[in-house]
Amino acid sequence: MNASYDKTAAVVVLPPLSGGRLQDTSLRTWLARSNLSMDPEPRDLLARIVEAVGLPYPREGLGALRMWGQTGDRPTVWIAAADPVYLEPRLDHLCLHAPRRIGVPPADLRALVDHLQSVLGDEQSIGFTRLGSSGYLRADKPIASAAVPAYVIDQRVPSDFLPDGEGAASYRNLISEIEMALHDHDVNLRRVAAGKCPINSLWLWGGGKAPGREMRPQPPLYANDPLLLGYWESATAVAELWPGNIEHCVDASDGGFVAVMPEFENDSAAVKDCLQALRSALRARRFARLTLIFRDGLRADIERSHAWRFWRRESELLDFVTTEHDGS
Repeated sequence: MNASYDKTAAVVVLPPLSGGRLQDTSLRTWLARSNLSMDPEPRDLLARIVEAVGLPYPREGLGALRMWGQTGDRPTVWIAAADPVYLEPRLDHLCLHAPRRIGVPPADLRALVDHLQSVLGDEQSIGFTRLGSSGYLRADKPIASAAVPAYVIDQRVPSDFLPDGEGAASYRNLISEIEMALHDHDVNLRRVAAGKCPINSLWLWGGGKAPGREMRPQPPLYANDPLLLGYWESATAVAELWPGNIEHCVDASDGGFVAVMPEFENDSAAVKDCLQALRSALRARRFARLTLIFRDGLRADIERSHAWRFWRRESELLDFVTTEHDGS
């Protein structure tokens, strides 16, 4: 367990930046002088944040942590997250489309989850439930599940991310039963008629029991993401919802913090304002180090001394076109 964290460092998650989204010359130069890197493979947002802060990644129970973040109460049973997805048949493989791309209103998810519970659920072994736009699977015994959420493999081949080893066959059998139950459901017939993707499967991931609550030093968190909120709650650490602007996070924190701008904040002016405010705060020594995590896999580690890198004025990573893979 970490004894502490760097109280002079700020970690901020922002919308995608690659593909030439940032046009402000001054900010581009500022970022080009930082230590820029791109994740070689998509990872979930929690993994990227705890790596930047130096915190442990949970061994299991990510679904239970997400539920904890939604309800404020620690689940006491085995839980897996159950993300509604569209598995699109292609010529020689399936392509997974995650909830954020296909759009799943809570009413649609409620009807589908209730149907799965009536067809497949029982009080003794498994059960399906829903909280808002999030689905969950409860089981009295552990079931194999995928390690990453659906958004990580959005528009990818899901078979590369399925669990293997003991329990893999049972996982595939359960998924097959779910797909048969969802086939031709009224919700999907209505969605297809409206030109929308059907919700023809669930992506089961993060299975396990929630970790016990502990006292672990962590920087204050400002985020709406329920998995992050659950992780902070499990550490008895300070967490608040995203306040709407980065200035509040800077002013409310004595040094380091973690702030997560909402995934669908697509206002380029808001992102520009956030970057300008963070640059000013770094110059004013409100914190010594700044890590920017962009949802397309780009990361910028910035220190005040980087301003002296006069020879750096551009970086190809700022214009790199990549698939967005970090949101929930």
